[in-house]
Amino acid sequence: MLPDISWRAYRVWQRNSYSYLRFYKANLLGNLGEPLMYLFGMGIGIGGYLQAIEGVSYIEFIAPGIIMVPAMYSASFECTFGSFTRMTEQKTYDGILATPLSVGDLVMGEILWGATKSLISGSIMLFIIYLAGLMKSSILMVIPLLILVFLIGFLFASLAMIATALSPSYDFFNYFFTLILTPMFFFSGIFFPLSNFPAWVKIVSNLMPLTHAVNISRYFLSNVNYSHILSSTLVLIACTIIFSFLGVSLIKKRIIK
Repeated sequence: MLPDISWRAYRVWQRNSYSYLRFYKANLLGNLGEPLMYLFGMGIGIGGYLQAIEGVSYIEFIAPGIIMVPAMYSASFECTFGSFTRMTEQKTYDGILATPLSVGDLVMGEILWGATKSLISGSIMLFIIYLAGLMKSSILMVIPLLILVFLIGFLFASLAMIATALSPSYDFFNYFFTLILTPMFFFSGIFFPLSNFPAWVKIVSNLMPLTHAVNISRYFLSNVNYSHILSSTLVLIACTIIFSFLGVSLIKKRIIK
């Protein structure tokens, strides 16, 4: 059964954007601080001990993947801690559902806002990488890169809404971040080529959506040959559709219960 989603989801997005603008400086600093430290700390620090990886310097190798990091975490934090607070502590969901908006509108608005936050953070990170001279492809590749960032934000916002629907308390999110997001962060090919890992790790890694995003990003940002761009894109789109439908369904079930 298709979720009851309409244009009214925009109103939830609009409400969240107004709230965000009140504290946007703190939000941006929190979302970008850690990826920037990884980019320049590891890129320059570890890069000083490495000649090259796959024909490029280490900082150039990790730059495409680092763009995906704030996209993943911005959406995930927003749609776990943020959404859970609005649902349980602030009772914002109760107020929204007292209007003509449906649960589908509510959840889709939350997901769209999570994806928007990812786009904001990812755009700034991409701009920094461009200024640092780490973008080796045409400036026109910025467009597909930003589309990819938004798609990844949408995917992880949807996945985070599933975690929120299942979460009995804030403590539950420790499992989500530690057991799901952290392995993706380290084993998606951001910091090391997947060819260095055992076969079983490669299989698990290729099941992770972030791995496909990193490979596509590397293709657009660094002109690295990647023959599976179409299949990787289809995997990301399929995961996004499945996760978003599950998010709507599970939140609806929780609210009704």
